Amino acid sequence: MQRTIEYRGFEIHVELIQTTKDMFDVWFRVDGPIKPAGVMALGKLIKVRTGPFSRRWAYLVAEISGQAAIDVILGAPE
Repeated sequence: MQRTIEYRGFEIHVELIQTTKDMFDVWFRVDGPIKPAGVMALGKLIKVRTGPFSRRWAYLVAEISGQAAIDVILGAPE
């Protein structure tokens, strides 16, 4: 299962892999219009730890993780 969320000009791609009935491991990937020097993880899948999660939680934690990564790149939104 996949979902794409837009945030501050970037895209957060979320991918869920079912581990057991109603539980999922989750990965996210951040793509955007810029690739600052020294930022190695842009465009690469990152697994969200401490899973598996229910479907709803999996999407939520991946979205928040992706937003936090973008905020680190761009600085906190004002």
